[in-house]
Amino acid sequence: MITTRTLRRGALLAAATIAVVGSLTACSAGGAGSAAGDGTGDIEVWAHQGQDSENAAIQAAVDDFNASQDKVTVKLRLISGDTYTTTVTSTPKDQLPDVLEIDGPTLASFVYNDKITPISDYVAKATIDNATPGSIAEGTSGDELYGLAMYDSAMGLYGNKKLLDAAGVVYPTSFDAAWTPEQFTTALEALSAANPSGKALDLNESSLSGEWGAYGFAPLVQSAGGNLIADGKAAGALDSAASIDALTAVASWKPFTDPNSDGNAFVDGRVAIAWGGHWNYPTFSEALGQDLVAMPLPNMGEGAKAGAGSWTWGIGSGTQNGKAAGAFLDALLNDTNVTAMTDANGAPAATTSAFEADALYQTGGPLALWGEQLANACAADAITADCIAVYRPVTAGYPAITAKFGGALAAIWKGADPKESLTEAATAIDQNFADNDGFK
Repeated sequence: MITTRTLRRGALLAAATIAVVGSLTACSAGGAGSAAGDGTGDIEVWAHQGQDSENAAIQAAVDDFNASQDKVTVKLRLISGDTYTTTVTSTPKDQLPDVLEIDGPTLASFVYNDKITPISDYVAKATIDNATPGSIAEGTSGDELYGLAMYDSAMGLYGNKKLLDAAGVVYPTSFDAAWTPEQFTTALEALSAANPSGKALDLNESSLSGEWGAYGFAPLVQSAGGNLIADGKAAGALDSAASIDALTAVASWKPFTDPNSDGNAFVDGRVAIAWGGHWNYPTFSEALGQDLVAMPLPNMGEGAKAGAGSWTWGIGSGTQNGKAAGAFLDALLNDTNVTAMTDANGAPAATTSAFEADALYQTGGPLALWGEQLANACAADAITADCIAVYRPVTAGYPAITAKFGGALAAIWKGADPKESLTEAATAIDQNFADNDGFK
């Protein structure tokens, strides 16, 4: 499987490079307000403040870059992840840094609002060529490359093998064997009956109204044949019969779900299944050891799907030192720094060389199944039967999409009618697009 996955990943990368990078090489240097500069001097870098280990990794990358040469000095500013995007949004472009981290789904809105500039003339071709197809897809808007990522994301179901076996539940080990909604419900019933807690599932229900809702549960809508948006419209996609059926099924799992108010439902054994991502792996693996298994999300009818995408890096549209900014990004995206970051947060690398060297996601590794889904990825507007990992829509209207979907999902979870909630959300999203002339 490693050969198949590696070859497919390489083929996708080649296709992405031809289709995307090839169209970028002839573009003018940067955006209207940026300038290449002479490649020397001080540059400012903004990053979101994540886990302590992530913060240490980015600080080490900056320190090593500064120590490795004497032409460019990077000044790093860490901003709370809770306020990072609003800080960038509210800052005039001439006050933004030379280099900034960007939450992937917001990239198109930053392009639309002239916060960032194309990077292909500032970043080395070798750096772009080493980016995974997912990194290219997530960083591209309007056929221009605006961002490249250090890491991607992987998600699905975590299982406690000991509890699954004790309840007699056979769990899926491949995407072809992913549970159907009915099979998943049957498994939850058996696990709840066998567990003293009377519960079987944690799906981080307190965060359904936020970005976790779209990232973690839009894949079920897409797996059912629906979508968040199609051809620039939410109506007919988000409120389709397939979408309604998918979220009706999600709501039916509430009786088996632990609210997990203390964050320990899975590690304490109160539930046997947790809906989560790569960021849970360090804690879960330490707690469960060999009993931890990774599984696909349920197949709602059109093949199992999963969320993908994470933070990416771009260049501020007002920079006057694009060459220096590009030189820093080249260094930031080398194997040493990417591996240090993924070691810190457990994420899959967004560079091909680092990803293929990461045993965690390769054949025989604990998260090999999730590595396979990333090798079969697609954009939200190009979903196929073979696609598993789906990146969120690249549109300046994404903030409205995720807010309305999350709101509808949370309401449905609390008992609201799925059809009414999704119709209302679709109407609001389409109104937002109409009010902004389709974000053209």
